[in-house]
Amino acid sequence: MAEMFPTINGKNLNKNRTAIPDDFSEKNIIAIIAFQRWHQDLVDESITLLEKWNMNETHHVIEVPVLQQFSRLRQMRLDGVMRAAIVDYGIRQRTITAYLDKQVFRNSLNIPNEDTTYWFLIDHVTKNILLRGTGVITSEEINQIKSTSE
Repeated sequence: MAEMFPTINGKNLNKNRTAIPDDFSEKNIIAIIAFQRWHQDLVDESITLLEKWNMNETHHVIEVPVLQQFSRLRQMRLDGVMRAAIVDYGIRQRTITAYLDKQVFRNSLNIPNEDTTYWFLIDHVTKNILLRGTGVITSEEINQIKSTSE
C-alpha cells in the first residue's frame, strides 16, 4: 500500500493559510522540507535546478520550513523576519511555514533526523508519496520525477 503524505497546515509568506497537500489539486507537488536555517542553501539549490528543468511549470514546487510549535507572538515575529528578508512574491507564495510537533511529523514520514532536507513527490489526486529523497535534488532524480509524473 502506498504511503500517504500527511496534511500539514501552514501559512505562506504572503499570509495565506495553506493545507499541504490538500490545497494543491491541479498538478503533482514537489515539497522540499527543511528543518534548520542552514538548510536554506540546499533548498535554493534544489529549486534552482527544478526551475532550470522547468519543473515548476508541470508541478507545484513548494518549500516547507518545519518549525517546532511555540507561542503565537514568537511565530508572528519569525514570519515577519522571513517576509522582510524575501521580497519576491513568487518565493513568498511557495514558502509555506508549518509550526507543528516536529517529532510527530518526522515519525509520520519516517524521517530519521533533521540533518538535511527531505523532498517528496506527491500525487495531487491520491496524496500518495510517489518518490522521496534527501538533500539537494539531482538531475537523475529530476528524470525520475518526470518519468513518474507522466
